[in-house]
Amino acid sequence: MAVKLEKMSRDELAQLQADIEGELKRRAKEDRKLALSEARKAAEQFGFSLEELTGGASGGAKSKAKGVAKYRNPEDPSKTWTGRGRRPEWVKALDSAGRLDEALIG
Repeated sequence: MAVKLEKMSRDELAQLQADIEGELKRRAKEDRKLALSEARKAAEQFGFSLEELTGGASGGAKSKAKGVAKYRNPEDPSKTWTGRGRRPEWVKALDSAGRLDEALIG
């Protein structure tokens, strides 16, 4: 199928580009389904489920990894903070007293 791009208007080219991008996304999704199906079959041949081999990550919703704790509350070691996001009250108290370094883990 030879397309004469030089004879197409700018709007036609933009539409062609959008059509191509849509088709590429559709095919990638289709290929992913096929690859997942084939991977499941291969795992089953060896007596495993794909989830067992991948640690449970077989294409569902991706979970957001939690950060590693950088600070531990000296008065309640069960409370930690990664150093990201909203500061817990105990962090604010230590910081205002100039003692936040005491809470650093490691």
